Amino acid sequence: MNPAPSEPGRYRNSARQFVMFGIVGGSGMIVNMIVTVLMNKANGGIQNAQDILFPIGGTQFNFRFTTLVWIVAFLVANVYNFMLNRHWTFGKGHKAPFWHEFWPFLVVGSVAAAAGIFIKLAFTNPTSPLYLPEPWWHEDAGVHSREYWSQLLTIVLTMPINFVINKLWTFRAVRRRHHARSTAGAAV
Repeated sequence: MNPAPSEPGRYRNSARQFVMFGIVGGSGMIVNMIVTVLMNKANGGIQNAQDILFPIGGTQFNFRFTTLVWIVAFLVANVYNFMLNRHWTFGKGHKAPFWHEFWPFLVVGSVAAAAGIFIKLAFTNPTSPLYLPEPWWHEDAGVHSREYWSQLLTIVLTMPINFVINKLWTFRAVRRRHHARSTAGAAV
């Protein structure tokens, strides 16, 4: 077993992992945006992003196409990010079986994605104080698209939460439990 790193060594290691997690997250953001663009194009363009797919219960709220895009893009990018983080960012040490690490990663991402739905909707709802205002943001041109910018900004806002919880739970605690079980099983 390796000796525990010194305090500065732990900070350096965490900083290195955060940068690596950010690189993976950046590439995952590209995957997420590709899915977002493709889904919006398939739906007739970003001007249709606020289309209502169905009402939510008997309330005044609706499930919109933009929310479906957020969920699908999250799922695709989450699987992509998990694979890269599992093997590159947190690749050292004893790994737990794939599914033992994937489910916690998905749960963490899903919590951040659920919060992200509300953040994204706040950026795109004209009655919200966080609404991305015209003339800069609008749905007439892709580079100024409120739909795309809200997607990007929401990802950036939820990434630090994902890093901390995944580092401490998914890729540390889950692996330690698995390693302890494996070691105990081998000793018997």
